[in-house]
Amino acid sequence: MPIAYALEPDLSAQEFQNILIASTLAERRPATDLDRLREMLRNADIIVTARDSGRLVGISRAITDFAYCCYLSDLAVDVAYQRQGIGKRLIAETRIGAGECATLILVAAPAAESYYPGIGMKHLASCWTIPRSR
Repeated sequence: MPIAYALEPDLSAQEFQNILIASTLAERRPATDLDRLREMLRNADIIVTARDSGRLVGISRAITDFAYCCYLSDLAVDVAYQRQGIGKRLIAETRIGAGECATLILVAAPAAESYYPGIGMKHLASCWTIPRSR
């Protein structure tokens, strides 16, 4: 059965936690704090999932104004399902959801930096942040 992609605005914090762990993104997210994960999901504008026979194997979580920019905050694919085009498809579905006028922006995890040029994304060295206080 092929991987099924869908918009899932009501994804549970538990499933989100599980995919963060399965993808190794949990190392850079507050994966042990279910209340915070719930807030992250509640305040996202676009949540695209990838499922294999109902099992969550990938997610894209983005914040956007649907007119100019879309920040793809979380892109996670279960390690057992990587290198099958799931991440690329999640990005494509996120772009569709954000609309053709919105530029897609993401900050790559260090281990994934080499992935993005291979799927046609441009590298920009002008990102600036103010770190979280907690």
